[in-house]
Amino acid sequence: MYVITFRSVTYAQRAEQLLKKAGFRCYLQRTPAWMEQQGCGYSLQLAGGNVRQAVTLLEGSALPMRRVYVQNGAGELEELRL
Repeated sequence: MYVITFRSVTYAQRAEQLLKKAGFRCYLQRTPAWMEQQGCGYSLQLAGGNVRQAVTLLEGSALPMRRVYVQNGAGELEELRL
């Protein structure tokens, strides 16, 4: 599982639409407070799939992302550097 964070619900909604059209399984959620130091934020949770391909698609569409997280073997989320 991956989590991609955005600074606004509008960017997250646009990203969700774009990724779903491209065949990704994702859903919009409020970003947990520990992931966002700047307050309000929204994120997309991706169920599997190729996160690099998703990030490339979002970057090509000029949708500004903040960070990408991956769930590790212990079930915790850690930032993924792409």
